[in-house]
Amino acid sequence: MSTNTSINTKKIIEMKYLIIILSLAIFSCQSEGNMEQAHAHDELGNHIAHAEDIPSADYTIWTAKTELFVEFPVLIVGKNSRFIAHFTAMNKHKAILEGNVTVSLIKGNKGIRHKVEAPSSPGIFKPTLQPKESGIFQLVFELNTPKYSDTIVIENIVVYETVEDANKALGNETESGGAISFLKEQAWKIEFQTAPVLEKEIFDVITTSGVWKVSLADHQTLVATSNGIVNYKMGNISEGSPVKKGDVLMTLGSGSLTSNNISSDIQKAKVNLDQSKAEYDRKKELFEAKIIAKGAYEKVEQKYFLAKADYETLRTGYTAGGKQIVVPFDGYVKSIAVVNGGFVQQGANLITITNHKSSLLEIQVSPTYAVQLENINDLLYQPKVGVWSSLKKYGGKILSVGKEVESHKPLLSIYAQVSEDIEMPEGSFTEVQIMVGTPEKSLVIPTSSLLEDYGNFSVIVQQSGESFERRIVMIGKRNGNEVEVKSGLKTGEVVVSKGAYQVKMASLSGQAPAHGHEH
Repeated sequence: MSTNTSINTKKIIEMKYLIIILSLAIFSCQSEGNMEQAHAHDELGNHIAHAEDIPSADYTIWTAKTELFVEFPVLIVGKNSRFIAHFTAMNKHKAILEGNVTVSLIKGNKGIRHKVEAPSSPGIFKPTLQPKESGIFQLVFELNTPKYSDTIVIENIVVYETVEDANKALGNETESGGAISFLKEQAWKIEFQTAPVLEKEIFDVITTSGVWKVSLADHQTLVATSNGIVNYKMGNISEGSPVKKGDVLMTLGSGSLTSNNISSDIQKAKVNLDQSKAEYDRKKELFEAKIIAKGAYEKVEQKYFLAKADYETLRTGYTAGGKQIVVPFDGYVKSIAVVNGGFVQQGANLITITNHKSSLLEIQVSPTYAVQLENINDLLYQPKVGVWSSLKKYGGKILSVGKEVESHKPLLSIYAQVSEDIEMPEGSFTEVQIMVGTPEKSLVIPTSSLLEDYGNFSVIVQQSGESFERRIVMIGKRNGNEVEVKSGLKTGEVVVSKGAYQVKMASLSGQAPAHGHEH
């Protein structure tokens, strides 16, 4: 009995080992199969091609929200294809860090799909599809993030019947040796951005400068409403201090004064008002009883109303500490004319409050441009250093254009009202471009895309997600943040608008870095 038990136990142990060995063998086969489906890179970052490999494909698609760079083995009936899908948010050109992606292969009204719930690494999703039939399909990527959703469609995707059919159709395609490799992982780590080459209206410009001034409607000088001694209520107030509507800046007190005492004046006004009202009430009764003439009644009525207005004027804004000086609108202190404890007389300037709801831009132009200034289309200026903005875009307007010059003023003056927030201080200078004449259609790119070498200009053109080309261009007019391109680019191409120098350095190094993500 014990012998049979030992034999059975031995068989059970042998079966367990057999199951473990088979499981490992299956896992190894699956791992090898998956590795075969994904392309590899050598130490220089180039794709490694083997005779037995399934050819690979890559696509780069841009929408207004997203850039998709996807690599995958070409689709073959019955074989798994794993997609290495790099998703970049066009806003600030950063990797998508959370969300899900669904990839669908669609033909007519039928298809297959696979959803992955999160990126396998920052910006990279790895869905898998196994086609059931050959033909021409539509490949659809649906991206859902906490901030936005996007759908990206790639048309005319071929599914081959066999690997041999794919190799025969595609041949031994190799990557261009002249391309600059700059990986998505590198771009995501730096300040990087791309922009399409667009056809837009471009203007002739007069390049000059202007001076920022505060619009007259946006600053107010507060004056003393009575005689008194200044007592500041806001601590550490100085030029540039922010203030809010309704804040009490100071009081004008007169308690220690023997003359020009506001408290005494209010008391006298109150006595005068009480007397005038008593006389008014009495004469009103007599007038209604037709005992006195209308002229006598109206004289008393006028005296009463004057006494009432005088009292209310003196009393308005008065507290035990004196007359209050209150901020009329949100803004900041432009200038201060009085010191704490100083005596001021009624009507004296106290403090000037201003804001930048709108600004006044004064521009000086040579009179040689007088004829062109008759056809101004727009003004470009810099609300902060290095940033261009448009007068028309923010609802500003040109107030006046000078027509004459004098010996002491040899330039023509242009005044414009700017209706956006200006970060430059009052009195500072800004570059200005006056757009004149009739616009012409031309190709434009951001001026930040330009690389300059000894007067020659080039740009970095994005050929695909990780492949770039440096290209010589001829430029023309500059309109603010944009520059006209006369040759070297085509509409719809994509250039690097931020980070072009880093890509250029990658091309000069002579070596493409290895991939940072696992394939």
